[in-house]
Amino acid sequence: MKKFNLFNEIIVVERSKLLHAINSAKEFAITYEGAVIDEHFDTHPLIYRGTVIPHTASTLAPQTKRALKDILGHHYNIIEDDERVLIKAAAAWKEILNLNIRHCDYDDSSGDGIALFADKELELMGWHATEFDIEYRDMVTVIESACEGILLCIEQEEPYQFSGLGFIFDIMCARTRVREFCIESIQDKLQNDSLFSQENLSDDEREAAEFFGVL
Repeated sequence: MKKFNLFNEIIVVERSKLLHAINSAKEFAITYEGAVIDEHFDTHPLIYRGTVIPHTASTLAPQTKRALKDILGHHYNIIEDDERVLIKAAAAWKEILNLNIRHCDYDDSSGDGIALFADKELELMGWHATEFDIEYRDMVTVIESACEGILLCIEQEEPYQFSGLGFIFDIMCARTRVREFCIESIQDKLQNDSLFSQENLSDDEREAAEFFGVL
C-alpha cells in the first residue's frame, strides 16, 4: 500500500473540471488523485465533497466572483496555476475523516489502535486471531506491506502525529496474506509457546485454531 501523507502531498485538479462541477450546483467530490467526480462517492478516498450553491445577485449586492478557497473552505490551501488547481489538504483532516470513515477498510485515526475491518472475511479472521494474541495492527502491517491500496493520512515527526484511514484495493490479496500470516503465527504459538499448548487451549482458542485449520 502507498502512504498518502497529506502533509507532503499536493492534489492536482484540472481547473476546468473543477469549475464545471462548482457551477453545476450539484454535489461533487475531489479524490486524493485529483479527479472530480459526481457519483460513486463511497468507492474513492476523498479530500473534498460538497455542493456549491451560487449566490443570488441583487441591485444592492451584485454577484461577485468567489475565490476557490472561499468555496471549498478555509482549511484547504489552494494555488491556481494556469489550467491546474493545486490543493494542500492537511489542515482539512477532520473534514476528510468525516468524508471517508464510513467507507474505509480500517480506521487508524485514533491512539486506541485498529479494532475492526470493514470486510466481513477479514473481520472474521481478526476476531479469531485475537484469541492467540495476534493484534489487528499485526495484520494491517502485513496488508500494508504486501497489497495494493492507499493509507490516507497525516503524519509528522516532531512532535509526532499520525492519523490515517486504510483503503484496500486488492481485497483478495489482503484476505490471502492475513490468513497465511495468522496460520503461521498460530502454528508457531502451538509449537513453541507453553501458554498455547494444545492441552491448555480454551474453547475459544480451540475454535480459533480450528477456524484457521491448524487443529
